[in-house]
Amino acid sequence: MVHLQPPKTQATRPEEAIVARAREMGFDAVGFARADLPLEADFAHYRAFIDQGMHGEMSWLAENAEVRAVATGEGMLAGARSVICLARRYQRPREDEERDAPLARTVARYARGSDYHNHLRRKLRKLAAFVRRLGTEEAPVFARPLCDDAPILERAWAARAGLGFIGKNGLLIVPGQGSMVLLGEVLTTLPLTPGVPMAERCGSCTRCLEACPTDAFVRPFVLDARRCIAYLTIEHHSDIAEEFRAPIGEHLFGCDDCQTVCPFNASNKQRAPAQGPFRPLEAWSSLDLTTLLELRGEDDEATQAVWARLAGSPVRRATAEGLARNAALVLGNRGDAEALPVLRRAAAAHPSAMVRETAGWAVRLLEGCRG
Repeated sequence: MVHLQPPKTQATRPEEAIVARAREMGFDAVGFARADLPLEADFAHYRAFIDQGMHGEMSWLAENAEVRAVATGEGMLAGARSVICLARRYQRPREDEERDAPLARTVARYARGSDYHNHLRRKLRKLAAFVRRLGTEEAPVFARPLCDDAPILERAWAARAGLGFIGKNGLLIVPGQGSMVLLGEVLTTLPLTPGVPMAERCGSCTRCLEACPTDAFVRPFVLDARRCIAYLTIEHHSDIAEEFRAPIGEHLFGCDDCQTVCPFNASNKQRAPAQGPFRPLEAWSSLDLTTLLELRGEDDEATQAVWARLAGSPVRRATAEGLARNAALVLGNRGDAEALPVLRRAAAAHPSAMVRETAGWAVRLLEGCRG
């Protein structure tokens, strides 16, 4: 067992100790924000997003709404004074990504390897334990790690902490790191010197907005998730509207298009190691779209065999039925007539009505292309 130790000297500032420990653990950026100051403007944008129904089927985003306005209180951490904001990049070297299996390249970069929640959550728990050790019996310090498991507007807090700025695609851009970063937080009762927010640096650039295949951006900084490919292929568990099917293209799970074109990512020379949790799972080299199209319910024996090969993968969030639907879309959009037999079988006999309908659409598309 690793015992985390507090700073060696009394003279070490807690901010310096936390930053040093976080970097030892592999985080690429660290910042601090006051937890007791409400996110007034950002919270107003969040409420407008929810009120207009742009969150689609992601009902949890509308829950505990008022808790998201501030990081202190019973809903988060009573008496919290600071939010420690952290970023871990997942973009790998281009030459390494180009060697990814063809099926892996249909998956968003963050999801090609192991589920980040698992390894990032472990690191955040360890960092929270380290922060607690900065306290004393007379003045104890409390800390709560967060990793997509609490109602917090993490990009807004990261921006307030000076970690980066919010780009026109709504994502946090960390100068020198880009936007392909995963975020986590540690709330603590320890008072820490807050960072200085950065000014937005996108200028007149609109590449991210123009790159979106489904025109999901209502305007700069405002994304309608109901039109976003990441939402449609992961969180949307019903039929995908026909207007989005062709624009989805070959995106099986998630989408990086608005990030791939961003100059802050193109110019970013720092990349996650080729090895490690973001390296694609070996399963992507042996699986194919036909196998995914034939996925049945979670209790199906063949599905369980595929799930075993994808153990620890975040793509399982889309469910077996959702991945089968997505596979049908990709097969149709590829325009490969050799996929017709398997698509016809799925259209006729797949147990999911959603998959049957989507496979039928792909068959009609391919028959039209062939004709």
